[in-house]
Amino acid sequence: MNNKLHIKTGDTVVVLSGTEKGKKGKVLAVSPKEGKVIIEKVNLVSKHVKPRKMGDQGGIVEAEGAMYACKVQVVCPRCKKPTRVAHRILEDGTKERICKKCGEAL
Repeated sequence: MNNKLHIKTGDTVVVLSGTEKGKKGKVLAVSPKEGKVIIEKVNLVSKHVKPRKMGDQGGIVEAEGAMYACKVQVVCPRCKKPTRVAHRILEDGTKERICKKCGEAL
């Protein structure tokens, strides 16, 4: 399996399919090995937490669940549209991620 993803931590993304379709959020964590991302306030799951120390409170906690990276697309900060990520090589040899639609750096 290819371990490269088109999404990085901090990107704003929109969900393309599933029950959370159309929701936007900021990427909190990326797991290239699994091909998954965790997005802020998207795909909330109930997690049963056990008290670990004396005085800690257990219970049911809402937490963000992981989602496959192929189900999300990066939102361009300039044109505000979901877009594919292209790359441009600058004069000094560094690579830059750009929007396929408007050419703005991501």
